[in-house]
Amino acid sequence: MLSAIIVAAGSSQRMGFNKLFAAIAGKPVIAHTIRAFERASSITEIIVVACEDRHDEIREMARDESFKKVRSIIAGGEHRQDSVRAGLDHVNVDAKYIAVHDAARPLITPEQIERVFEQCQTHGAGALAEPINDTIKRVDVDFVVAGSVDRHQLYAMQTPQIFERDLIEEAYRVINVGNVSVTDEVSAVERLGRKVVLVLNEDFNFKITYPRDLALAEFVLKQRAQPLSEIDKAGGD
Repeated sequence: MLSAIIVAAGSSQRMGFNKLFAAIAGKPVIAHTIRAFERASSITEIIVVACEDRHDEIREMARDESFKKVRSIIAGGEHRQDSVRAGLDHVNVDAKYIAVHDAARPLITPEQIERVFEQCQTHGAGALAEPINDTIKRVDVDFVVAGSVDRHQLYAMQTPQIFERDLIEEAYRVINVGNVSVTDEVSAVERLGRKVVLVLNEDFNFKITYPRDLALAEFVLKQRAQPLSEIDKAGGD
């Protein structure tokens, strides 16, 4: 069994409103995210970790969208890792693998999920990532350039991140005992000295962070929904 924990308990401070319920391509951001996991054949259950005041709304959305794999909608914690830990406590006892995904990444596809899961089955841990192509600079406290960073072998981490259950649970026990703060599950697993294989992503899977991201995500979703013949025609072929 592969259980998915979808983390949806953030405050959306940089947006000024709850970005997960903003509409793109006619549906809330979170609906697009859940649908990808609903359609992924490897996923057997979905646990949504969200703010308590949104639980009824998510339940109604799940009913309207006929999501069959959403097993639990639970309250999140103060920090992201607290929400993931809460999700781990609700995973089915028979689950052998666990995927963690940010609800604010609605462009994830079932194909991407399956690619990461394949690596996890082989290596015990896999995560989606994107090569960094921009020039990277270090700056001082006054935002004055202080030097360059070699971008060779640098990758921006994405989700899903998928792990053998025993591995991710042990990683979270260690950071809990040590009172360590992490921003993703790969960082937690790294502390155990275990290897995580990255799956390079060549498709859009950016995180909705600023209002401008909503318009771009809607454009991507609409382009994906177009038949190939229409895309070719628009391109002048």
